[in-house]
Amino acid sequence: MTFAFMVVLGLIVLIPVLAIVIDSPLSEALARRIGSTESGTNQSARIDALEQEIQYLTQAVEGIREETAFVRALVEGDEALPALPTGEAGRPAGNDGER
Repeated sequence: MTFAFMVVLGLIVLIPVLAIVIDSPLSEALARRIGSTESGTNQSARIDALEQEIQYLTQAVEGIREETAFVRALVEGDEALPALPTGEAGRPAGNDGER
């Protein structure tokens, strides 16, 4: 085999391989990433919004944990929970005696 024949054979094989690689989703994602025109301020605004959302979700999860612990203590009959206040004798509960 001569050198010229090997070069031609290499080009014949290389062209379909390049066509497959260029048409792949990986190359499309790379092209979108390179061609992205988002500025740094837009990205920082998105990051700030994500941080706020994470903070909100963290607070929501903490609230759910507290509620779950309270309900579990109620179901298990934990004596450490404070008792509900009782009404005074002779006065109906929820009525301050005024009419």
